[in-house]
This record gives sequence, C-alpha cells and structure tokens, in this order.
Amino acid sequence: MKTICLYFEVHQITHLKRYRFFEIGSDHYYYDDYANEQGINEVAERSYIPALKTLIGMAKENEGEFKVALSISGVALEQLEIYAPAVIELLHELNATGCCEFICEPYSHGLSSLISEECFREEVERMRRKVKDYFGQEPKVFRNSSLIYDNEIGGIVASMGFKGMLIEGAKHVLGWKSPHYLYHCTENPNLKLLMRDFKLSDDISLRFSNSDWNEYPLFADKYIGWIASMPENEQVINIFMELSALGVFQPLSSNILEFLKALPVCAKQQGITFSTPSEIVTKLKSVDMMDVPYPMSWVDEERDISPWLGNVMQREAFNKLYSVAERVYLCEDKRIKQDWYYLQASNNFRFMTTKETGVALNRGIYDSAYDAFTNYMNILGDFLGRVDALYPVDMDNEELGSLLTTIKNQGEELVQLNDEVAKLKKALAKAEKQAGEKKAEKKETAAKTTARKTKK
Repeated sequence: MKTICLYFEVHQITHLKRYRFFEIGSDHYYYDDYANEQGINEVAERSYIPALKTLIGMAKENEGEFKVALSISGVALEQLEIYAPAVIELLHELNATGCCEFICEPYSHGLSSLISEECFREEVERMRRKVKDYFGQEPKVFRNSSLIYDNEIGGIVASMGFKGMLIEGAKHVLGWKSPHYLYHCTENPNLKLLMRDFKLSDDISLRFSNSDWNEYPLFADKYIGWIASMPENEQVINIFMELSALGVFQPLSSNILEFLKALPVCAKQQGITFSTPSEIVTKLKSVDMMDVPYPMSWVDEERDISPWLGNVMQREAFNKLYSVAERVYLCEDKRIKQDWYYLQASNNFRFMTTKETGVALNRGIYDSAYDAFTNYMNILGDFLGRVDALYPVDMDNEELGSLLTTIKNQGEELVQLNDEVAKLKKALAKAEKQAGEKKAEKKETAAKTTARKTKK
C-alpha cells in the first residue's frame, strides 16, 4: 500500500540592518526590526495562518487518516512569538489534533553541520528541547537546513539518537534508484533516510499556478492519479516543501488550499494513506544504503552547497564567523549567544551568491552580492570584537583547549552526579514503600490479635 509523507518547513529570515564601517565598536544591535515585523506579518497573513487553518481542518475532517509533519527553526519561533503569536496558537491547535509530527532541525537554520560538529550538536539539542517544551513531542526525525546531507552528517545525526532523516532525492545521488523507498545511512544503518520526490514536490510549490506549465491546471485527482500509477512496490512518496509555498509562492487566488484539502479524499479513493516520518521509519524496512560522499541540498539545479559557499566572499564570511565558534561556546553572554544564532542563518550567505540560476533572488536591502558581503562583514567585525573582549585573541589554542576540556569534564561529572541522585531517589522511594508495607502489615497483625482477644 502506498503512503504519502507530507512535510512543511517554517523558517523566517532575520533581516540585518544597514551597518556602516564606522559603527563597528559602538553599535551592537544589528537588526531591522521594522523589516522583521513587516516581513513576518505579511507571510503570516498570506500563508501561515490560512495554511495552518486548512491543515487543522483537514486533520479534523479526515478523522486521523490525514497526517502531516512540520519543522520550525528556532529563530523563526522567536520571531513568531514576538510579532505573530496567532501563528503559535494555530501550531498548538494543529498539535492538539494528534495528526502532526514536529521534527527537529538546527536552531539557527544555519550551516554548522558543514564545519563544526560541536556547534551543530549544540544547536540541534537546543532545538530538540524547544520542540519538547512547546509541543510536548520528543523529536525522533531530523531535517537539516535546506536538507543538507552527506554520510558524515548522517553519522552525527544517528549518534544523537534520531531514527530518521529527511533528505533530497537528488538525481546525481539516486542514479537509477527511486526515491520511493526507505534507505539508510552508510555510517549507521539505524538512521533511516526519507528521500524527497522533487518533481511531485515542485509541481505544487513551484509550478501549480504557472499557466504555461503543460499540466496546468493541476487538480487533486490527477495528482493522486500520478502516485497511484507508480509501480506497486514503490510505497513511500515524500512530498516536502516550505509552508510559505501555500500562499506566497503559489497565491491563495490559485486555489492552492482547495487543491490541498482535496488530496486526502482523492487518496482514500485510490487506497493511498498519509503517514508521518516516524511512522514510516518505524514500520518499513530499508531496502539499501544511500551513499552520499559530498554534501547535497534541495536548492538549485546542482543540489549542492554552492548557493551558500560557492564563491570566495561566501567562504571568507563563513570561515571568519566560525573562527570564534569555540569562544562563543564558552561564553555565558545571552546577547552574544542570540546574535550567534542569527548570524549563522543560511540566508546571510545566500544573499552573497553570484550564481546565475535563471531565477530572481530577492536580496532585500542589498543591491548586489558584494553589497551583502560588505554589510555582513561590518556586522561580523563588531561581533568578533565583542567575543574577543571576553576571550582575547592572544589566548592560545592550548589554553582555550584546556578550558573546553575542563567544561567537558565538569559536564560529565554533573551527568554522573545526576545519575547517582536519580538512583538514590529511586532507592529511597523503594525503601519508603517497603517500610510502609511493613508498617501496614504490623497494623494488620495487631488488629487481628486484638480481634482474637476480644472474641475470647
């Protein structure tokens, strides 16, 4: 039986303000609050609110037969909390239906998986806690920023206890294979891989309202018919896209939400179900490993990391940012930590791209890739100065390494102590239970003795 895994990503750009060279050292606030408020309110009104209301209605109307998965970056949640709390309420309402799985992604929606395992682990664990606190779900499945993946990243994700990961079904990786099966990571077979069907996904997110498309107009019965006509043994159809595709990339006037609402009805008629990522990785077996020696993503035709690190400017900014990763890891300054997450966001590097893709890139306040690079490096110059003030650059690697080792050892000792406390609490509870039982036995024995004496 075929099953559809429908997944949406929610991420929101944190807009940087115009930051001049002469402001370095005097202005430590880097953000355009007006652009952030305006941007998130616009996407919330045009996409998030109507799309989430539709998903909630679909979950309720189909009585458990419709399932969907969502991931939200930590920086997006922060902005939603401040500027669009109505979206947060709808996310909780969707969660309450029991038909939505919230999966984990890097807190910053950044590229730390490509350069620093420690940073990557730290922000993934932070996002994991955030999902647990918000929605009461313990994420079992992971998706990296822009579905970036290779064998090494898969091994790290598996070591963090995740059972599954969403990745791109790129042609150069799949070769003759189909994305409609469950695969596993080469470094750890316990990590199952769900591969995105980019054609079926892009048919909705990119082409749905294009009147020049040869399949226009697309109706739900035709779309489900394509899935039903696939070979019987191809059972997993992974349709992944940004939530903003519903209302922003594809306007509401195109009837995109009506199309979405009709999918479960048409699927049921064809005997096709909907499943969450966790259900798939739990119920189905992997058919083969998926070898991905070099990083891939779901962006551009090449499906690689060139949109963020394809030119000298991008790599310079990227390497300069992560040159202080260990020092930021040590610091307790909340403002620095927050700025660190915002500056890691992948869109900061995307704005610096010089690739010709044939698709217009909205650079926001920037006139060019060089303009984006210059502004970011001015901000980064101030940020690095603040970090260096806490942990000076003349602190050698040996001294810094010693500090990190001390912190790591203290963390391990704390874990051991917490384990011992838990064991002692358990032993105490057991002893108190046994004492209570003995006391109850004594009372019962005394009562029986008194009863016998009374009879005599």
